[in-house]
Amino acid sequence: MKKRQVVIKQRKNSYTTTSSSSNVRYIECQKNHAANIGGYAVDGCREFIASGGEGTDDALTCAACRCHRNFHRREVETEVVCEYSPPN
Repeated sequence: MKKRQVVIKQRKNSYTTTSSSSNVRYIECQKNHAANIGGYAVDGCREFIASGGEGTDDALTCAACRCHRNFHRREVETEVVCEYSPPN
């Protein structure tokens, strides 16, 4: 999870603070396993589960369906919080 905080001075005695965090999840597999025979079939894998530890090649392979992480639908949850202090 990455958090950023930015402070910008807009006017004398006035500040805006913005913090942003995002969470990325890989959910159901969308790989078409029957593409080579002209059909359409997915395996029904519901969520990406890494085969190995962070930083290894196996971290990009799903333990459930053995597909690459790119075949799984990416879901990004982003939260942005802004705080404003009016000038005195």
